[in-house]
Amino acid sequence: MSAPARRVLPPVWLVIFLALTFVLDRWLPVVEIFSSPWQLVAGVPLIVLGIVMTATSAGAFKRAGTPVVPFETSTTLVIRGWYRVTRNPMYLGLVLVLAGVGVLQGSLGALLPLPAFIAILHFRFICGEERFLEDIFGEEYRAYRARVRRWI
Repeated sequence: MSAPARRVLPPVWLVIFLALTFVLDRWLPVVEIFSSPWQLVAGVPLIVLGIVMTATSAGAFKRAGTPVVPFETSTTLVIRGWYRVTRNPMYLGLVLVLAGVGVLQGSLGALLPLPAFIAILHFRFICGEERFLEDIFGEEYRAYRARVRRWI
């Protein structure tokens, strides 16, 4: 089955939204919602967890010998590691990084791009990938989807 081409991949979307986060924090801070110590306590762990989750999940794909790039034909259904908890740990990791950076900046304006980023990941990638994986793996994927949540 041929998959639709995705020219702008999720990490590129992350960079775009990180830039937007900095612009909005600078030009539309709206409300300062975190004080300095809490920014570090909340933001840094989100960023670290997001990076670890994304990197280890991509590593699981590589170890399984299946492509990491969205919509390339999967050869193995990866269901170990983070994939026991969420069907999309790489995307969730990117969301955590963006959220952590927004928290570190401390303003509500810095967090405004987060829902749009999640929507892009969901509608541009996840929905199509789920159909794609069901076409490839059939009942095995449907059983996995029934026991593991899409996000968390």
